[in-house]
Parts: sequence; structure tokens; C-alpha cells
Amino acid sequence: MKVLFVGLGSIGKRHLNNLIHIASRRGIPLEVDALRSSLKPLPPELAAVIKHQYIDFEQLGHYDVAFITNPTSLHASTLADLAGKAENLFIEKPIFDHTDYDLAELGLETQKAYVAAPMRWCGTFLALKKLMPTLRPYSARVICSSYLPDWRPGVDYRKVYSAHKDMGGGVTIDLIHEWDYMVELFGKPLESYNFKGTYSDLEIDSDDLSVYIARYPHMLAEIHLDYFGRTYRRTIELFCADGTVTADFGAGTLTLANGVVQHFEEPVNDRYMREMEYFLDYAINGQGESINSPAMALDVLKLTLGEE
Repeated sequence: MKVLFVGLGSIGKRHLNNLIHIASRRGIPLEVDALRSSLKPLPPELAAVIKHQYIDFEQLGHYDVAFITNPTSLHASTLADLAGKAENLFIEKPIFDHTDYDLAELGLETQKAYVAAPMRWCGTFLALKKLMPTLRPYSARVICSSYLPDWRPGVDYRKVYSAHKDMGGGVTIDLIHEWDYMVELFGKPLESYNFKGTYSDLEIDSDDLSVYIARYPHMLAEIHLDYFGRTYRRTIELFCADGTVTADFGAGTLTLANGVVQHFEEPVNDRYMREMEYFLDYAINGQGESINSPAMALDVLKLTLGEE
């Protein structure tokens, strides 16, 4: 299988390592190329698995799979340049930094593609989704609160894309995961309202707080996203007739309405491994439609940005 990686930052490296591991277990031979912004030497462990390194799209051949894992602000131009060069695309979330893109012009209406949605593959979320048919929540309260400087140990948070609006950063778009899993659980709301801005002392020019209220036919939902919470919290609470069901994605627990706590603790990379397993089934074995196509991902982005 011929594979191209466009971008080898932290998430690109994670996907590459997971791909190598799963392909080895499945007996899938890999030939991996990388398209880079410069030919600055890669760490030895990465250089050992990259066959060719390019800095120009014109140098590329044709690939079975291309991973788009460069900064969000570059996704659209990358996809335009890659049109016709890959059978399958794995596009890191969010698909774009804004919604003024035409999927047809980028060749994405007929392209086999999956947009990353790792929270859907979290063990706790999978358990909650399985439980959902038995629940009828009146209200949902979602929070993702974390401290941006702690995201990437040893890296100056002021220099990463998250800190800069023009690079596609900001908590509203960075934490698109929350709206993605809400749409997976409940579909799109009838209407929603969003307030966002920069309120903390973090040295960033992107938004560090984003708050939503959304109306569904039989439920209201609140979503709180921030970059400044010193205690990591990532939960959804569902208020139902017989009690509250709480999925704590950080702790890996699902607390039922009767107080029983189910445990799904696991390494964070397990969700990415499940996602890669799915993607290879979809891309190589042609199993079903993409569960998160570019069109679906663009709809969620519009919702996230308060455009729907």
C-alpha cells in the first residue's frame, strides 16, 4: 500500500505509528512518502520508515491513501493540489478553518474520504452510544475545559497553531470534537447560539472560551469549551427522568442514573487505534460509506462556527 503523509507534527506521527503497527499485524506492506514544508532532518525513527521526502506536489506519484495532517489553514489548498493523486483520504479534524469552500471544486464530492473524529472511538463514548436508546434526556450539559500550555509538554503554547486564529486555532474550532459527538448522538439541533472570545491571560490571539445553547425537539443542550481550565474536564451529563447519566471521558467512566459506575479506562491512543482500524477497513476493504464524509464534517464545522 502506497501512503502519503502531508504533515508530520504530533498528530501525523501518531497516525503514522498506528498505521505501521496495524498494517504489520494485518500483513499489509507499506511504502510511505512524506510531503513536507522543508527537508529539515526528521528524527531517526521517523526517517527510517519514510521512503521518499518531497517539498513539491509536482514530485508526487499516485497513492492508495493520503493523510492530511498539516495545519488546518492549509487543508483546502492541500486537498486542491492532491486532487486525483490518492484513492482514499484521511483528513485530520477540523476539515477546514472556515466554511467558504466548495467541496466540488476541491474534488471532494466523489472522493473517498474520512475526516477524523477520534472521540467517537473512545471506549466511554462507545458505551454511552450503546446506552442511548434506553435514555430520553431533557437536557444535556457538555464541558471540555483544559489548560492550553499543558497540551504539548515541552512546547511553547504561544507558537502552536491553537494560539493563532490565522492558523486555524481557537477553542471553538480546536474542540470541534464536542459538537461532532453531539451530532453523532442527537443529530443537528433545530437552532443554536454561540458566544465566544478571548478572556483569559493566555498570550494568544485566538478565542479561549466558547459557549453554546442549542435547542432540539425534546431537549436543550449547553456546551462549554475553554483553553484555561487548570483541572482537565471532558464530560457530558444527560438529565433524564430517572436520574443523571454522566460520561466522563477523562476518567474513562460512565455513571448510570442509579449511581452504578462503569469503567472504561484505557490509554488515549486506543481510540486512535480503533479509528485507524476502521479507516483501513473503509479504505482498503471498501466496507460501507464514510461515517464522517467531508460533507458531514463541513456541516458540523458550520454548526461549530455558529453558522447554522
